[in-house]
Amino acid sequence: MLQGKRILLGVGGGIAVYRAVELMRLLMKQGAEVKVVMTKSATEFVTPLTFEALSGNKVHMDLFDLTEQHGMGHIQLVRWADAVVLAPVTSNLLAKVTHGIADDLLTTLILANEKPVLLAPAMNASMWLADVTQRNVSSLKKKGYAVIEPVAGELACGEQGAGRLAEPESIVQALLPLLTEQTLVGQHWVINAGPTVEAWDAVRTMSNRASGSLGALLADAAAVQGAKVCLIAGKGTPRTRHDVQRVDVESAAEMLDACLLAAQGVDVFVGTAAVSDFRFAEPLPHKLKRQDGGAMTQVELIENPDIIQAVAAMDKRPHHVIAFAAESEKHVGYAKEKLLRKGVDAIVANDISNMGSNLASGWWVSQNHQEAIESMPKAMFAKQLIQFIHAL
Repeated sequence: MLQGKRILLGVGGGIAVYRAVELMRLLMKQGAEVKVVMTKSATEFVTPLTFEALSGNKVHMDLFDLTEQHGMGHIQLVRWADAVVLAPVTSNLLAKVTHGIADDLLTTLILANEKPVLLAPAMNASMWLADVTQRNVSSLKKKGYAVIEPVAGELACGEQGAGRLAEPESIVQALLPLLTEQTLVGQHWVINAGPTVEAWDAVRTMSNRASGSLGALLADAAAVQGAKVCLIAGKGTPRTRHDVQRVDVESAAEMLDACLLAAQGVDVFVGTAAVSDFRFAEPLPHKLKRQDGGAMTQVELIENPDIIQAVAAMDKRPHHVIAFAAESEKHVGYAKEKLLRKGVDAIVANDISNMGSNLASGWWVSQNHQEAIESMPKAMFAKQLIQFIHAL
């Protein structure tokens, strides 16, 4: 998600400094190069050597290190970055940034910075809720700083309240939109994902091998690019960003109801879900007992409604309806036929062999455009699909 990005991590002094190490590792795992600037008080909690050993880059602390600063290295350092993350941000550091006080390397960098900045405060709950702190936060937001607020829990001082540093995963999620072109701002997307599950009796069900991972990644990618996103999630669909509205369902009937409700008049509906074509005619309210002697049990299956066709036929139809068609053969031919029959704007034809895999490939088929999409990780595939949809 952060491949090739350069992140300057500013570390303030506080007990949450150790979580900044975890954050740095996570940023690097996502593909970013990270350089660290520490305040003097931060080094009292975790040594610079820890960050240097894990990042492979020198940790910067002293504004007046002439071997570094004879070429105005502090300016070059902040120009190097694509974005700046401050974590943890103490109440003192928050006040300095708000009022433009530049009395050490980190605050000087912030004053000279022209790149996006994400602040992750961590402090005692009373300090966080203090009027002056809240005024500072409000002022910084108005100036364009992004702030991921602390979470509630047990604090290092033993008290309970909002003051804990946000989880590193949440900080990375909050950072992504700052590094991504906001091409979908103002748009409302609804996506369904994952398998549906049809009950046979009180214990047994019928489903399929779909993981829901592509739909979840598509929801995340659209939200990162600024869209308001609702995900109708079948059983087992991976968790998504906190700013993606999620509706969990099981059966095809539940998914249909949820989709028809959520998709009214939206900009884009994308049907990635692997919906069961059939359901049991008469689900049993109890567990069916196995009979001795190898007796054969027969069940009756009836067709489920076609969700994507129902969405495309709505009175308040989404502006664009994108369908998925998982096939084992004749992918493009079947996709063209379904394009007309279902009344959708485009179809992504993919091979059933991709189910449960971390890779995806297929064909984009619309009224006037057909293009093969080579095999790639599903996160990249999701971004590619957004480009196709945006081009509509």
